[in-house]
Formats: sequence, C-alpha cells, structure tokens
Amino acid sequence: MDKKLFSTALGKFVAGVVIIGLLLFAPAGTLVWWQGWLFMGILFVPMFVAGLVMMSKAPDLLRKRLDAKEEESEQRTVLALSALMFVAAFVVAGLGIRFGWIELPSWVTWVGVVIFLVSYALYAEVMRENAYLSRTIEVQEGQHVVDTGMYGIVRHPMYSVTLFLFLSMPLVLGSPFSFIIMLFYLPIIIKRIRNEEEVLAVGLEGYEEYMTRVKWRLVPHVW
Repeated sequence: MDKKLFSTALGKFVAGVVIIGLLLFAPAGTLVWWQGWLFMGILFVPMFVAGLVMMSKAPDLLRKRLDAKEEESEQRTVLALSALMFVAAFVVAGLGIRFGWIELPSWVTWVGVVIFLVSYALYAEVMRENAYLSRTIEVQEGQHVVDTGMYGIVRHPMYSVTLFLFLSMPLVLGSPFSFIIMLFYLPIIIKRIRNEEEVLAVGLEGYEEYMTRVKWRLVPHVW
C-alpha cells in the first residue's frame, strides 16, 4: 500500500467529515438531529469504502482525483459557485432545525436516501465505464471517446448522476429551503457542460462525431 497516498486520502476524508459536520450541526445548534446524522452516514460511509476499493484496485485514479486542479478559468468560477451553493444549502438546513422552519415529512427523507444511494451506485458505474473521468476539464494522453453503457444514452452521465445526487441531499436533511438552493446546480452544471464540450470538441478526436450520435447531454428527451 502507498502510505503517502493513504495518508493524503485519509486526511482529506477526515477534513471533509469535520467541515460538513460543522456546516450542518453548528447552525443547527444541536447534535440531536437524526436527519443530519443519517446524511453524514450515507455520504461518508460509502465514500470511505469507495476510497479503500480505489486504493486497492486503481491507486493511480485515486491519486489523480485527489491531486486534480482545475486549469480552466471559467471552470474555477463554476467550482466556486458550486462550493458556495453547498455551504448555503447545508447552513440553511441547520438553521431550519435551530429556528423550527418548515420541515419535510420523514417519508421524504427516506425517499431521498434511496435516490442518494442509487445515484451513488450509478456514479461508481460511470467511473468504471470511463477510466479517463476527471474532476477537471482536460484531454488526457491516450484518451479516446467512451460511447458505451451510460455514455450511449447521454453525453455526460456523471453530471446526470450528480444532479440527482445533489438534489436528494436536502430531501434527506428534510429542508425545502435547501432544496431550492440546490436547484441552482442546474445553471451551474449547464455552464460547465457547455465549456467542457468546447474543450473536448477541439482536443479529443472523434468527440464531434460522438455529439451527433448521442443527442442528449444530461437527461434523455429533455436536454
């Protein structure tokens, strides 16, 4: 096992747990919030397991994802807006608990859990299908167009999956106001997709032809 990779991955994982925990429970003003703990569990337990699997089976992919730095200036703006959206959604969910704002029924929370876990599994499948999947927009050495599996249905299945993944988060937390905030992910991801396709059309051989064959970007028969 690569000890440096393990320590880096573990450090970022622990930092993520602490940051998300603070964003949720500090505004809530209490640790007695079952939806908050449920969300932490379904988010970080699969993430920890996935990290162990990647470290064992695909350490280079894990290292690439941990070290990824976005070079496109337009995409740095997109990432900043996404981070702001997440912070706002988590803080607002916590404030809703503190001040007793409108809370979604508990059955909505469990529907959100199912959507989240299914989306998580589909995300893993997308990563399995596309070895070139990256957190940044780039054309890698030796990269070729992937057009099988979910890539034969939509051009950006990773973003399709994250759309459902992110929108399910406020459902799990029981916060309608956080759900409204998360809807801003739609214009954010549309902006990222348009820029990504411009980069791939120029730098990746066969991508323009792929775009003519697979019509839908995000959701079949919608966009």
